[in-house]
Amino acid sequence: MTHSQFQTDSPDKTTDSNLLLDAIIEGLHEKKAKEVKLLDVRELTTLTDYFVICHGTSETQIRALANSVMEKVKETLRENVWKQEGMDSRRWIILDYVNVVVHIFSEEKREYYGIERMWNDAVISEIEDK
Repeated sequence: MTHSQFQTDSPDKTTDSNLLLDAIIEGLHEKKAKEVKLLDVRELTTLTDYFVICHGTSETQIRALANSVMEKVKETLRENVWKQEGMDSRRWIILDYVNVVVHIFSEEKREYYGIERMWNDAVISEIEDK
């Protein structure tokens, strides 16, 4: 993984994307996320450095995935999610950590919105479970 130093004015945000990605991916794998992919969008947008995309098999699992990511990042880096959306509907949850944005979908919503297709110019990596 390429080392990235994201610039932030907030003292509470980690500038090391690799540490953040490791914590996020560990949280997803703990709850058995499906088809985890990393999209490196640093060359394509100034909004973020990376998207992490995955899906769950039920609303319960989708919420558990989001909670696991938030807990793992808090435990490892002492960092809270900056913004979150979708926790109530549990069909597409977005966790925004500024330099990394996590998208947790239902399989149906993932296919429908096709973020991987939309950002097909990104460097896309499959993240295998350890």
